[in-house]
Amino acid sequence: MRRTPVQERSLDTIQQIYQGTSALLAEMPLEQITTSRIAEAAGISVGALYRFFPDKQEIIDAIAVRHMEEFRGRLQRLLVKSLLAKGPEFLGRVVDAYVAFLDERPDFRAIALGQHVSAAARSQQMAPGAGPGGLVRLFMVEWLGVKSSASLDLKLRVATEAGERLIRYAYAQPTVEERGRVLAELKEMLSRYLF
Repeated sequence: MRRTPVQERSLDTIQQIYQGTSALLAEMPLEQITTSRIAEAAGISVGALYRFFPDKQEIIDAIAVRHMEEFRGRLQRLLVKSLLAKGPEFLGRVVDAYVAFLDERPDFRAIALGQHVSAAARSQQMAPGAGPGGLVRLFMVEWLGVKSSASLDLKLRVATEAGERLIRYAYAQPTVEERGRVLAELKEMLSRYLF
């Protein structure tokens, strides 16, 4: 963000930008979305948009990070409910929660499955201890007794990369049943790899 909003009016403008962009993401491919369209959907001028964001990518990244923080909150609640679960069961719950989250938020689904997050924002979310992978790591170390190590961090990074690609593949399937079969294979594969 170019400048941090302080006044309530500025915070409202930011929210309008997020809402307008999210509405557009649910309707059309990202490639067709421009800053002019975002400003129009937000009900503001292009100049007002540029006061806060230098370009469309910054807005997309901000929306993605907000959604990932929201999903992390959901996973924290899931973690508490899963204290007695075994590793594969917990991992299955994480995958199911992520898929449900994608289904509920078409704007985030368009960003995540379309690989539209910048390398910098992605790197921040993929750092050890951050994002959903950080909660899976916490579960493995604190409740399953897995040793905290660089090797574990690498395994979680590999599992996350593989998981993201297979979730994209699952959403590319022509039917919900076929998507479910791909997701079941994903859970099995990641469970064998991590546990």
